[in-house]
Amino acid sequence: MYYVIQVSSGMEDKVEEQITVMVEKELYGRCFHPVRQVKKKIRGEWKELHEKLLPGYVFVTSEDIRELYLKLRHIPAFTKMLGKDEEQFVPLPEHEVEWLERLTGSEGRETEVQISQVSISEEDAVTILSGPLKNMEGCVKKIDLHRRIAKVEVDFMNRKTVIHLGIEIVGKKREQT
Repeated sequence: MYYVIQVSSGMEDKVEEQITVMVEKELYGRCFHPVRQVKKKIRGEWKELHEKLLPGYVFVTSEDIRELYLKLRHIPAFTKMLGKDEEQFVPLPEHEVEWLERLTGSEGRETEVQISQVSISEEDAVTILSGPLKNMEGCVKKIDLHRRIAKVEVDFMNRKTVIHLGIEIVGKKREQT
């Protein structure tokens, strides 16, 4: 089951490192924060960068969340466990786990969201050719071709959240004159 740890933004790497050092490996499976690939134009040149997908959150899988929580409380950078309902810990809902795994391709250990490839027609219709946005067309709220970003609305912790994913234009058909 997936659980969400809220941490101070910018501390995701440090919390993951502290968990791997201070918590017994048998208490958790994966511990990660998803990162997205994006392309940004810097001084006139497109550079590939890696940015946090959901800043301030670390995901952890565990079958014994109570025992894990007791250990996490001793981690200095730990803020809180989300989804705590009185004495119960509520795991991430299945539909949220599905989009998270679809984006990160987490059948393996990868936690990086790849760039989706898109094509643009003469009528400026955008077609998603490959990548994590494939088959997520209904969730895409806006595509910013200039910034090479797709704005995608997802449910995260029972509320609508807009995440930004990188796109790469691989085909653009122009009208012939």
